[in-house]
Amino acid sequence: MSSPFEIADRLTEQYADLDPLAATIAGIGGREHLPTDYSPEGARARIDLFRAARQELAEHLDHPDEVQRFAAEVITGWTDTQITEYEGGKWSWDVNHIYSPFQTICDVFDVMDKESGWSDIAARLATVPDMLRGFADSLRVGLANGKVAARRQIESVIEQARESAGDNSRFLGLLSEAEAAGADTAAVSEAVAKARAGCAEFADFLASELLPAAPDTDGVGIERYRMGVDRYLGTELDLEETYAWGWEEVARIRQAMEETAAEVDPDKTLAEVIEMLETDPARAAATREEFVAFVQGIQEQAIAQLDGTHFDLTDEMKRITVNMAPPGGPLGAWYHGPSEDWSRPGSIWYAPGSRIAIPYWQEVTTAYHEGFPGHHLQVCYAQVSKERLSRFHRMFIWYSGAGEGWALYAERLMDELGYFEKPEYRLGLLASQLFRATRVVVDIGSHLGLRIPDDAPLHSGEQWSYERAVDYMERIGLQARDVAESEVKRYLGWPGQAISYKVGEREILAMRESARQKPGFDLKEFHTRMLRAGAIRIDHLWKVMS
Repeated sequence: MSSPFEIADRLTEQYADLDPLAATIAGIGGREHLPTDYSPEGARARIDLFRAARQELAEHLDHPDEVQRFAAEVITGWTDTQITEYEGGKWSWDVNHIYSPFQTICDVFDVMDKESGWSDIAARLATVPDMLRGFADSLRVGLANGKVAARRQIESVIEQARESAGDNSRFLGLLSEAEAAGADTAAVSEAVAKARAGCAEFADFLASELLPAAPDTDGVGIERYRMGVDRYLGTELDLEETYAWGWEEVARIRQAMEETAAEVDPDKTLAEVIEMLETDPARAAATREEFVAFVQGIQEQAIAQLDGTHFDLTDEMKRITVNMAPPGGPLGAWYHGPSEDWSRPGSIWYAPGSRIAIPYWQEVTTAYHEGFPGHHLQVCYAQVSKERLSRFHRMFIWYSGAGEGWALYAERLMDELGYFEKPEYRLGLLASQLFRATRVVVDIGSHLGLRIPDDAPLHSGEQWSYERAVDYMERIGLQARDVAESEVKRYLGWPGQAISYKVGEREILAMRESARQKPGFDLKEFHTRMLRAGAIRIDHLWKVMS
């Protein structure tokens, strides 16, 4: 009988064969030239693989070896979620603003090898039309079954697809990079033309076939929302309690921001302080290159000072790059992990939209969140934990509750360690917390059709709508209007994910408080134990940390 680690090794290779794009993003080599089959047949092949692995692992859920049992539990929890989503038809209707096959097809090129991998890039670019046609065939199944994404989500992807097909296509940037690298630009140019044409064809399909059948209602309701909670947090939630807690957090953090703003300038209101921080050239990077250097410096300082004192780092874990994302995608910041062999380092990516000058005050906390000691540290710890975590776990399993929860906790930890030396930077930390707390009330309220409380700072007593949600993300969440609009579209198309940051942080803080009550508590040991577990389901993480 195979052990859970042996099953996981096979599953890793088999899944990478069935989803080469996921393999590339995870950093598994050997399939960079291949497409993923997003057709109904491709979705069925992947779920058949997960069902078979689930059945094989069932015999090991009481394995006598703790490490092997943990591997079986973690992978089984993950496959159960995939099976539930498949049976719910998600593969046939999930087209959304930020995280659906369309974005994966476009985004995968960001992390591909731009030095020696141009033949792979050209080969995969040429398959973009086929991947999108397969995805369209899956969406036709949903259409036939009366399951179509909301109109706002489809309209957003149409816009993104048209952008990727047009004169400002993100794929044209690959052609420029290929030329600078001395690659075969003729092959890349031909492949770019195919990819752009594929995006145009997909946009036409969405506009002509899917959009006319799309419902206007943005919220998905409690059944699909609970599916999202399971997928992104891996636990059960009392949603009414969480909604009420979110409002409490909004009020608490707003008060803390008022107090911190007075430290920046006691003669200005919070709004006036933020306006100053947003417009003062001395408090901003004048160029994107200057901004990249600023974030890179923050990362290098934190790594140098915390290595050995709070975290034990290998040389590979100390490598991280800061990058500007190509135009055409959603706005924001995100992280890509290193490749399995560490030849590709972990990387932070920023998409600031049309902004050239970038204010610093909120970016210090974002750097800690996306990079070290946030996502980068957690992903790297999992990567080096080969004796404790199965290969499939290290490569593919990542729950947003533990992952984003750790990253938000890392921001708070850096404040506890004294790294927000300027009050304006601490104001940025609080703004980050307020942003995530506002997400909780917007996400739950919008999807479940809840009422805005009578004592709320905006639209008190009213029902949630897209416009009111954007108002909240702009005026309470403190985002620029275009970012607020992008954020709300994200929440509406990705139910349950937006709350995972703040709820995940709450769970980690509760775990820490529980650990503090036991004799011999050591913060470094607590962090090491949590990081070595990886970004697993919250209910599994509680078992590990108890």
